[in-house]
Amino acid sequence: MEQKKNGTSATMKDVAEVAGVSTATVSRTLMNPEKVSSQTRQKVEQAVLAVGYYPNNLSRNLKRGESKTILVIVPNISDPFFTDVICGVEETAAQHGYLVLIGDCRYQRKQEHAFLNLIATKQIDGLLLLGSNIPFDASKEEQKNLPPMVMANEFAPELELPTIHIDNLTAAFNATHYLQTLGHKRIACLSGPENIPICRYRLQGYIQALRRSGGTIREDYIVQGNFTHESGAKLTEQLLSLLDPPTAIFCHSDVMAIGVMWQAKRMGLKIPEDLSIIGFDNLSLAMYSDPPLTTVGQPRYQIGHKAMLLLLDQIQGHTTSGGSQLLESELIIRQSTCSPKS
Repeated sequence: MEQKKNGTSATMKDVAEVAGVSTATVSRTLMNPEKVSSQTRQKVEQAVLAVGYYPNNLSRNLKRGESKTILVIVPNISDPFFTDVICGVEETAAQHGYLVLIGDCRYQRKQEHAFLNLIATKQIDGLLLLGSNIPFDASKEEQKNLPPMVMANEFAPELELPTIHIDNLTAAFNATHYLQTLGHKRIACLSGPENIPICRYRLQGYIQALRRSGGTIREDYIVQGNFTHESGAKLTEQLLSLLDPPTAIFCHSDVMAIGVMWQAKRMGLKIPEDLSIIGFDNLSLAMYSDPPLTTVGQPRYQIGHKAMLLLLDQIQGHTTSGGSQLLESELIIRQSTCSPKS
C-alpha cells in the first residue's frame, strides 16, 4: 500500500491492514513498544512508513511540511570528541529556527524503535549521523522512506550520503611520518575499533607511512582499543612488555593517548625521552596533559556547523551531491614527542 496521494491522511486502520494486525495492536506498538513482540513491532513500524501515518496532534505542522526538529545520532555521547561537533550543530540549527534532539547509539537496541517512531510519525525533518553504526536500515534502497540525511565525522561510501569529514588516512600518515623524521623506527599504533571506518583509514595511513620508508609492519605493534583511557593504559602495558618495545606510539584518539601516558609513567618511563606519544583530535585536555600532547587537530566545531548547513540545504529541497566535503586537519606539535635515545 502506497502513501495516500488524494490529500487524505493515513489512519491507524490503514496501518493495521498493511501490518495484518488489529488497530489496538498498532496503538499498543506505538505507545508501548516494549509490550509487543519484536516481530510485531517491526511489522507495524514498516507499515507506518509504508502508508505515511502520523498522529493527529502533528497534523498542523505536517501540513506545513515541517517539524523544525533535527535528530542527531551520536556513537557515544560521553566521548568528549563530540562535544564541539554537537555545539556546531546546535548553534547553527538554532540560528535557523531548528530544535536538535540527541540520540545515543550505545543503547541502540533499546532506542531503535524510538528512532523509527520519530521518523515514521514525521516528528523530525532531518537526520545528522555522527557515526556509521546506525540503529536502523539506512541503505540506499531505504533512504526513500527516510527524511534527508547527512553524515559527519565518519565516512561510509556505500550509503552515498553527503558527508563532512577530514582525510583521516593522510592525517595518520603525516603523524606517523613525523615520528619517522624524529628518528623513530619502532612505532606502534593504538587503533580504535576495526568496525569503525575512520579507524581503518587511520590504520592504513600508519601502514602506508611505514611502507613508504621501507619499515617493517609488525603485527604485535598494532593493537586495538575502544577510545577509552582504560584501553590506552592496558594496551600500553602490553606493548611495553615486548622484548623490543616501541619507542613511539601513534594513538587514534587523545583519550587513549592520555591513558598511554599515564601507564608509561606508572611503569617508570619518561615522556618523551623514553616514549614519544601522538594523539588524535586535539581535545582541550591534550594541551593540559603532562607533558602537553602532540596530536592531530580536527576542526570539530566546523564539522558540526557545515554538516548542519548541508542538512538544511537538503531539507529546503536544494540539490546536494552524495560525495565528501573534506576539511583540513593539522599536526599540532607539543612536548610529548622527541627523538629516541641513541
